[in-house]
Amino acid sequence: MERINLLEDLKKTWPEKFATEEEIFSHIRAGNKIFIGTGCGEPQYLVQALVNFISGNPKAFFGIELIHVWTLGTAPYLDDKFRDNFRIDSFFISEGTRSAINSGAADYTPISLSAVPSLFRREIIPIDVALIQTSPPDKHGYMSLGISVDIVKVATQKASLIVAQINSHMPRTQGDGFINIKDVDFIIHHDEPLLEYTVEDPGDIIKAIGKYVARIIEDGSTLQVGYGIIPNAVVSYLDEKKHLGVHTELLSDGIIDLMQKGVVDNTKKSIDTGKTVASYCMGKRESYEFLDENPTVLFRTIDYVNNPLIIAKNKLMTAINSAIEIDLTGQATAESLAGTFYFGIGGQADFMRGAVLAPGGKSILALPSTAVNDTISRIVPSLQQGTGVTFTRGDVHYVVTEYGIAYLHGKNIRERAMDLIAIAHPKFRPWLIEEARKLSLIYKDQAFVPGVNGVYPVALETFRTTRSDLDILLRPVKIGDEPLMKDFFYALSSESMYRRFMSVRMDMPHERLQEFGVVDYANSMMILAIVEGDGKETIAAIGQYEINDKVHTAEVALVVKDIYQKMGVGHDVLIYLTRLARRRGLLGFTAEVLIENKPMLDLFKDMGFDTGERSEEGVYEMRMTFGDIEG
Repeated sequence: MERINLLEDLKKTWPEKFATEEEIFSHIRAGNKIFIGTGCGEPQYLVQALVNFISGNPKAFFGIELIHVWTLGTAPYLDDKFRDNFRIDSFFISEGTRSAINSGAADYTPISLSAVPSLFRREIIPIDVALIQTSPPDKHGYMSLGISVDIVKVATQKASLIVAQINSHMPRTQGDGFINIKDVDFIIHHDEPLLEYTVEDPGDIIKAIGKYVARIIEDGSTLQVGYGIIPNAVVSYLDEKKHLGVHTELLSDGIIDLMQKGVVDNTKKSIDTGKTVASYCMGKRESYEFLDENPTVLFRTIDYVNNPLIIAKNKLMTAINSAIEIDLTGQATAESLAGTFYFGIGGQADFMRGAVLAPGGKSILALPSTAVNDTISRIVPSLQQGTGVTFTRGDVHYVVTEYGIAYLHGKNIRERAMDLIAIAHPKFRPWLIEEARKLSLIYKDQAFVPGVNGVYPVALETFRTTRSDLDILLRPVKIGDEPLMKDFFYALSSESMYRRFMSVRMDMPHERLQEFGVVDYANSMMILAIVEGDGKETIAAIGQYEINDKVHTAEVALVVKDIYQKMGVGHDVLIYLTRLARRRGLLGFTAEVLIENKPMLDLFKDMGFDTGERSEEGVYEMRMTFGDIEG
């Protein structure tokens, strides 16, 4: 109420600024470029008033170009009857403008949003009129652009004519978004609820993706979270993280929820310490109320927030975005497919690049494995002709689907292709393998197990802490694990290799490695003990069993990397293999162990194996019947 009273006082001081709508819009000239505020900050009443004016005065002006980032509300100016009066040119494509842009009735300018202010300042795209929405003024005459500072601020600095809709629902936010009433040409006071943006409830697939992404995020990270249901789902799984920071283009309900829970406190940020930094907000009314006069949130202009060099100053900068499609080499699109435009470049590429340059930074692309009810794979051999590349191969660190995580950074094309095939939808993996062979992206003889028997059993992934306090991930082997296994086997001492294979052969060519990496999960199991760190996985141990259908038991084998021996890794792997085998209904294990391999003999004995007969080759035949042990 106090702000509204101040507004009444200012009317007395600046009466010429409070003109009628008819008078205000009469200043617009044919061919003018009119800027409209962004997203949820769009001045709805002003836009409708402009359309109403031209409806009543159809020859008042022609050839108006409407400059916009995100049309979230209705777009009445797209009506065909206004085609001679208005034409929209958007920097991002929303549902409301997609059809018009793809039919040629509207324009799309592909550009990283961080570069747009420069276009305005240099008048490559001149702005004649700016239609904006602000909070009521304070006693000094300063109004706030509220939830939409982004490119709105520079538009007000370059526009010849500024028309502001003052709305008491607009929060007064801190940062770059202040504008004084003396710098505004005309004011229309009209209160109305701000546009709200909500995403649909995530299903099981999106939830699975969110859980995987949350595993990658470290305590103390600074986050950028992109647009859409997937990035929003990710933040819902971050409640257990500590001291997260935020430097993001879009401020969402999910991030504000983390701020209210204390998960985001910005205490570890390298710059803007203690502050959540954003450029605009799209969310619910409750989020807007949280932002009002909140000193912990800074709304900065898009050329600051999205500048990769600024982004890169944040240590552990983590950019979380989504894509429409990604090919087996790691290049992805979030913009268009085969010449059809869906979204836009936006700020995603800026943040992916900035995260790559940041100390300990990570770039994450999260997407469902399929589209159109599982009829189309989002992971493809190569991007279609006419598809725009939003993310280059070098800027994508992690790719996440509901089937797992693929880490691409530093990987060659063959490794990337295999890792991405491993997280594709199982029904498309045979096709991807075949196409990758044809394109020479992978080995020509690359084997795989078709059908359900070859589907990676993601539910079997589990974390353990060994008796030596080593944290390990126990998981089944993936089809893309061949490089990891190669490094593992070649790191074994000759003694460890001999004890495992009872052979002096030391080589591990591709053909031999495939025997380990390509698993028919219905008839065998191979579990890797993974040590994670610095964005990479290291195999500490490999345990496997092969089922003997005749007696419904399995032969088990185990090898531990030398530097992880005597740390409890082998014990935990064998315990887990036993649990999996019993769950499958197997009756027991058999094993062959060299007499001289005392550590392995002791481990098997501790697990309940009986020492069988000693063969002439110096090998003990060991057996364990599951019915004889507890658990």
